[in-house]
Amino acid sequence: MASHPYISGPGNVEQMIGYLRKNFPATVTSETVKKFSLAPNNESYVINALQFIGVLDEEGKRTPQGHDVFVLGDSEFAKAFEGLIKSAYNDLFELRGDDAWGLSKKDLVSYFRTTDKTSDVIGSRQAGLFQTFAALAGHAVTNGSASAGKSKSTAKTSQPKPKATSKAAASKAPDPVVVTHHDDKGKTGGRKDMALTVRIEINLPANGTQETYDMIFKSIRANLINE
Repeated sequence: MASHPYISGPGNVEQMIGYLRKNFPATVTSETVKKFSLAPNNESYVINALQFIGVLDEEGKRTPQGHDVFVLGDSEFAKAFEGLIKSAYNDLFELRGDDAWGLSKKDLVSYFRTTDKTSDVIGSRQAGLFQTFAALAGHAVTNGSASAGKSKSTAKTSQPKPKATSKAAASKAPDPVVVTHHDDKGKTGGRKDMALTVRIEINLPANGTQETYDMIFKSIRANLINE
């Protein structure tokens, strides 16, 4: 027989504790749990859990320490409730110390199964109930392999997309500018003594600015065309 309590739905115990914090009758029985519509056909498991942590005695009567803890406000309740759980699960805390609060469910199942010689199903329910108590005492719950799997980021690292090449840069460089210079100086008798044609090709940079182009043509006009 398991020495640590268990229940298939530990949330029922949490809800019952919430009701008792608002109004804690002198005696709490399975009938009391049934009136709250909690844990149908499993009311006795709720009572057993409350007896295990010492807020109810064997006859279902409210204990003095149970009353003193349950009337506290939220800020004080968690600390006082923590004391109840450490006392009830003293064997676990003697073995693992305060690290017991952060044990994964897998580790807790292993402990309860080893200690109580229970099945995997019962051990899992024992672990779930302990984690419910731990949460009420203000400690975060670790789900073991489930949380470990989530700790690794599954999102792919987004790689920056290469900047789109502008159409101007992708296109061919502008065709070279051809400047033809006719030198018809030295005319005699209405006839040209000599005609000289100079063909100059200028490759304009594709990524040049307007200022660059203006300077190039200005230089052409100054040094070639206007000579």
